[in-house]
Parts: sequence; C-alpha cells; structure tokens
Amino acid sequence: MLARAHPMSQLTDSANGELSERFYSGAYSRIVRFMLIAGAAAAVVVLERWGAMVAVGFALGCGIGFLNFYWLKRVVSALADKVTASGTPQSSAGIVLRFLLRYFLIALGAYAIFKISTASLYGLLAGLFLPVAGIFCEAAYEAWAAVRRGL
Repeated sequence: MLARAHPMSQLTDSANGELSERFYSGAYSRIVRFMLIAGAAAAVVVLERWGAMVAVGFALGCGIGFLNFYWLKRVVSALADKVTASGTPQSSAGIVLRFLLRYFLIALGAYAIFKISTASLYGLLAGLFLPVAGIFCEAAYEAWAAVRRGL
C-alpha cells in the first residue's frame, strides 16, 4: 500500500526550499563582505608586524585578488550565458581576453613590486590569497548555518 504524504509536509518542504535558495543565493555578496573585512583586518596586522613596504604590497595583492575574484565571477556568468543561450550572450573572444587579462595583471603587479622591493612582493603574494580567505569564511558560515538552522 502506498503511503500518502501529508499536505503540511509538502508546504514545509517548499518553504525550506525557498529559504535555502534565498540563503545560498546570497553567498557571493557575503564572500565579498568577508573579503573586505578580512583584507582590512589583515592589512592592519601586516602594517604593524612587517612595516609599510610589505603592507603596500599586501594591499596591492588584496586589490588584485579582489578584482580577480570579481572578473572570475563575470567570466563564469558569461560562460553560463553562452552555454544556456539566455540573455545577451557574450563573444568568446571577449571571455578569453578577460580570462587572460586577469593573469597578466597579476604578473604585471608582481613584476612592478619585485622591482621596487622584494619584501613587498611577499605582501603582494599573501594578498592574492584574499579570495581564499573570503571563501573559507563563507564555507564556515554555511556550515554553521546548516547545523544551526537546518538549511
């Protein structure tokens, strides 16, 4: 005999699905916020611990890392639009150019910093990991929310 689902359980599942969808759709904005907070806090620590030259390199690395993360999101969105053919698809050449421009910008920043100060290069390389810190904070937050709220 087939068991019939209770109508209230279907409403609860639908509400939980919508709540989860809203929660996870805000991940990008939370990652950006985490990156800004972590970058600012770490810049203060780097300035106090290693001085102004390393802090400048770190701030530049954070800026490049932040821009790189933003461009990566745009490239992924453009590729998704291209695959699904929804909205206004972008040219393949433009997508590839932006993809390569990200790495050229990182290399250019590293070269300029290396010519100015080797110590600043260490700060630049550390700052490039800013998106990793933002994504790690988001993963920890989502894990906490899943345990706490049952999302």
